[in-house]
Amino acid sequence: MLKRTMKAVVHGFFLALLLPAAALTGFGRLRTLFTMVAHACALVPGLPGDYVRIAFYRLTLRECSLYSRISFGSFFVEREVSLGRGVYIGAYCIIGRCSIGDRTQIASQVQILSGRRQHKRDSAGRISGSDSGTFEEIGIGPDCWIGASAIVMAPVGAGTTIGAGAVVVNDIPGGVTAVGNPARVIREASPDSQGHPDRTAPERDSALPA
Repeated sequence: MLKRTMKAVVHGFFLALLLPAAALTGFGRLRTLFTMVAHACALVPGLPGDYVRIAFYRLTLRECSLYSRISFGSFFVEREVSLGRGVYIGAYCIIGRCSIGDRTQIASQVQILSGRRQHKRDSAGRISGSDSGTFEEIGIGPDCWIGASAIVMAPVGAGTTIGAGAVVVNDIPGGVTAVGNPARVIREASPDSQGHPDRTAPERDSALPA
């Protein structure tokens, strides 16, 4: 009880501390300012940095649980993000439009792109800027593991493991393991567990340490 109370007080302190910065960005709606503050928050070291980042994104993202953790060097490119409870995001991740389910863990240097069609070519083969591209929201289900340096450009089902360095360009179903470039399923879930990870393990109250 005392531990939860202390965490609530610390979260409240950092929310109040980051409120002016969030307001400056129009609570994430002013993209240039949002990006600047997101970059600054990414570089705050140690445990205070973890609290700074989660407070800022709680105030600016579409949805963000305070009981998750975003590590040093990681930032969100877009505010159109839903971040579930108990999510862990490792260091130096770059994350676009997505929804990330509860308890999913993302290793270091992962990129989650806003789809595969952010740039187009004209009839002469010249590539366009992202303003003329198509942005998609990438869904990553609960209880997933995304390995280090993976690049995710398509949805990932619940309870799935994506191997380190994998490049996800096609939908990956729930409860499987996928590796490689492009990512391919190498291990299927059993019929009675696909998409329904084991719930017997206790939930973490917070991804942030005490």
